[in-house]
Amino acid sequence: MRGKIIVLLLFCMYASHGITAQEFDIAVLGGHVIDPKNDINEPMDVAIKDGKIALVSKKINGKRAKRTVDAKGLYVVPGLVDMHAHGFFGVEDGHYLRNSFYAVSPDGFTFRNGVTTMVDAGSAGWKSFKTFKEQTIDRSHTRVLAFLNIVGEGMKGGAWEQDTYDMDAKLSALMAKTYPDLIVGFKVAHFRGDGEDYFVPIDRAIQAGNMAGNIPVMLDGKLEDEVLRRFRPGDIFTHTYGRPIIDTLTNKVKPFVREARQRGLIFDVGYGGASFMYANAIPGTKDGFFPDVISTDLHGGSMNAAMKDIMSIMSKFMALGMGLEDIITAVTWKPAETIKRPQLGNLSVGSEGDVAIFNIRDGKFGFYDQRGEKMSGTKKFECQVTIKGGRVFYDLNGLTSPLPRVISGVPRM
Repeated sequence: MRGKIIVLLLFCMYASHGITAQEFDIAVLGGHVIDPKNDINEPMDVAIKDGKIALVSKKINGKRAKRTVDAKGLYVVPGLVDMHAHGFFGVEDGHYLRNSFYAVSPDGFTFRNGVTTMVDAGSAGWKSFKTFKEQTIDRSHTRVLAFLNIVGEGMKGGAWEQDTYDMDAKLSALMAKTYPDLIVGFKVAHFRGDGEDYFVPIDRAIQAGNMAGNIPVMLDGKLEDEVLRRFRPGDIFTHTYGRPIIDTLTNKVKPFVREARQRGLIFDVGYGGASFMYANAIPGTKDGFFPDVISTDLHGGSMNAAMKDIMSIMSKFMALGMGLEDIITAVTWKPAETIKRPQLGNLSVGSEGDVAIFNIRDGKFGFYDQRGEKMSGTKKFECQVTIKGGRVFYDLNGLTSPLPRVISGVPRM
């Protein structure tokens, strides 16, 4: 009885002082929300509870949250999904992007750019995926998903990636079905076969995709009508602006490229170290051909070259005339939809509590491609805060209150 009286007195005391229960773990207050899936583009507050989006509302009382983020004057969007990167970092010298020095450790390059989900684009095949999982995926705070290379060894480089005997659709599909929460599709890349031989990895990857539950295939390959017609709606062509998409006689996008998009093929940037050229991007975007998905192709050869990071690529496409909401769609909901992860890339209640907060700086900026062609821009994206699963993993200017403690480099709530 005495205990009940004490509880009642405490309740009355809190109520009399106007103190509300802290029902949210974190609330992002005062920002301009852009959530393409839910057609939101206006000032809104966002609250997260137990790692999930709990409320998106015009006004959320900050006292209802244990932690707040001051987003006044900033944009608030779903955590970015980088659909083409290479995170199978390791110690095997000379193995290109498979367990190698040339790949990158995800957490060092994601959160500071608003990325909460990295999709590795074929670094591992069915033979090496378990190593990738144990070594990288399980040890990363970034959500790491994967396109499985149709080559069993993965993206080991050179002759390894030309071995058609190591391209096994059944074993690839079996691995994808074993880890359906991690493997989102299959990747074909770097194959140099001629004639009908060129289609061997493509056909086997599509076969694997069908066997694993109709999951997508990403192609890094020839931009030819005969090649694109091989693919299903929802499959992906990457390195779009590094390929000859322009008809040099008309200076327009080739008709078969537009037809492929109409059939449902997804066109991804996959910027990389040498896979984006203004010679294609400028006339392509002038002709209205903007990417479905903006991604980095992040690796050791691209991160310090013309590519830099996903926010730099977003800035380039703004300079090319792509609208802000379309850019946000291309780094949030569209990649999430493409890899069939509807819980990502949006701020629906119950979706993953991933949020990226950024500003757009005004100034004079230079954006160049790997050939040295340069264009100027007046806008540049800059990440301020990144939240994944309701935890602040990056805060550029201390906008979080109270600030998260950092132990061994890992933010603790």
